[in-house]
Amino acid sequence: MSKLFGTAPEPTGEMQQAIEKFLGKKIKVTWVPNAEYTEKLNVTLASDSIPQVVVVDPHLPAFVKAAQAGAFWDLTDKLEKYPNLKPANAQSALNASIDGRTYGLYRMRPLLRSAVVIRKDWLKKVGLEEPKTIEDFYNVAKAFTEKDPDGNGKKDTYGLIIPKWPGNYASASPYDVIETWFGAPTGWGERGGKAVPGFDTPEFLEANKWLKKMVSEGLVNPDFATLDSAKWNEPFFHGRGGMIIDVNIRSRQVLDLFREDGDQNYGDKVAMVGNMAKSATEKYSYPFTGYADSLAISKQAVRTDADLDNVLKTLDKLATKEGQVLLQDGIEGRNFKVENGDTAALINEDDPAVRTVQDNVDDAFTQLSTKGTMDIGGIAYQRVPSGQPYRDILALQKKLVEEDLKTAVHNVALPVISKTQIEKGAQIDVIIADARIKYLSGAIDEEGLKAEIQRWHTSGGDQVITEVNEGLAKLPK
Repeated sequence: MSKLFGTAPEPTGEMQQAIEKFLGKKIKVTWVPNAEYTEKLNVTLASDSIPQVVVVDPHLPAFVKAAQAGAFWDLTDKLEKYPNLKPANAQSALNASIDGRTYGLYRMRPLLRSAVVIRKDWLKKVGLEEPKTIEDFYNVAKAFTEKDPDGNGKKDTYGLIIPKWPGNYASASPYDVIETWFGAPTGWGERGGKAVPGFDTPEFLEANKWLKKMVSEGLVNPDFATLDSAKWNEPFFHGRGGMIIDVNIRSRQVLDLFREDGDQNYGDKVAMVGNMAKSATEKYSYPFTGYADSLAISKQAVRTDADLDNVLKTLDKLATKEGQVLLQDGIEGRNFKVENGDTAALINEDDPAVRTVQDNVDDAFTQLSTKGTMDIGGIAYQRVPSGQPYRDILALQKKLVEEDLKTAVHNVALPVISKTQIEKGAQIDVIIADARIKYLSGAIDEEGLKAEIQRWHTSGGDQVITEVNEGLAKLPK
């Protein structure tokens, strides 16, 4: 069972037939629209008809309960003989685990994707270099606000664009990234030999005081609490804002906008830098989990070790380069060709049958891949437009990721499951995120922010801290 982001592939369709030919066996996939997936998954987990393989968030409460109750295979000590299923990164595997145990094959994503996307032409206009430190970042934001970077003679621009964030605390928001720049833990970190949430540290308050100063000086878009995140690129493209803190592939999204608008010099509009250093000697970079969902194997449908071996051999073959190219790129020579040995260029785009192949890949089969995706990298070919600015930004992306991973501040609590967090998380997780916005917008002061942090503690947070620390103590060393 897997997520679906469009029309479900036909079982007799060209794409599924190509995969079945590659595997030498038939496959049956239940495709569920993404918007309905969690609800369907919860129902499925409570039923007696769990499929052999399920795409699942490994920390979804219903899955955690099912896995710990024995409904899914514990794969911790079972992957060594499958060369393509052994974890590519120990940190990502740990992050996707449940109390250090592996209940699925994590779907690989970059362990670090944070970056700052900047209007390159504005930098040139105000005469500044690309920022490297938090102080540089502030100076660029100030210049973008006060020095008329769009040249229209009006004071109608701002430095930083932040949208209404759909997630809670520690969900890779611009706020979370900035807090990490200042030295706060990414979600959870160690202080005095104990794991604590990042918002319990002085660096969290320091970061938000700094950002509040930027807001009060007009260096941030005034609608940061309400701007639709689906429209995040618009102020950047239309020349109202100059910087975005987000994942690095955002750089390609804004390049697309300028290119599709007919701008022949679209490459001159977009620059990208990595995480900001706190000082000349201190740098803390915001990492990601390194995964997006896992492929879990049901004990209900896969009952014996021999059955498990058969499923793992199939998944191991899909995890080869040839298998991942099929799942992420499609059929070579049919819907894409390889350029420069590392890039998939689309072909035959006007052919309806080929368009169906491409849609089947993008909307469905890529969800079964475990080694990255075609847009952010992995062992399949990356798909980017052919223009040199895209190749340049892709090369820069790889360089920045390698550099910032050296200073990444990983969330120490990711592998641990807190019972109270599962039971009360939906109620208490919003407290910090809401309080942060209220503080930045002036609805509450610093004492009000501290009071809300205390409310998190008394609403179940203290018990979460206890359970997280107990869980960390039990992890395999």
